[in-house]
Amino acid sequence: MAENFVNASAVIADTATTIYTCPAGTKAIVIGCQVANVSASSKNLSIWWTDSSNTNAVTRLGELIAIPTQSVYEPISGKLVLEAGDTIVGTSSINNDLEATLSVLELS
Repeated sequence: MAENFVNASAVIADTATTIYTCPAGTKAIVIGCQVANVSASSKNLSIWWTDSSNTNAVTRLGELIAIPTQSVYEPISGKLVLEAGDTIVGTSSINNDLEATLSVLELS
């Protein structure tokens, strides 16, 4: 079984923005997730994961979380296991003011 550490990043829009998708034939462990507010005012973050093996069921990791200006929030405080096709998705109250970074261990 191959193990690869990867990262993913995205500027979160005011519409659903996919931050990471677990590749086919792979399981992934999210070991870190940070969302930075790079604007001069507070923004709200909603973030969730979709379960591709359950008709893309949505599980909220946080809903309308206020992130103060120029600060960082960690919406995943522990580890999160994803299977092939699962995604981490987020939205921002204002387009392009939140930046997400994930650290992931992929097992294939």
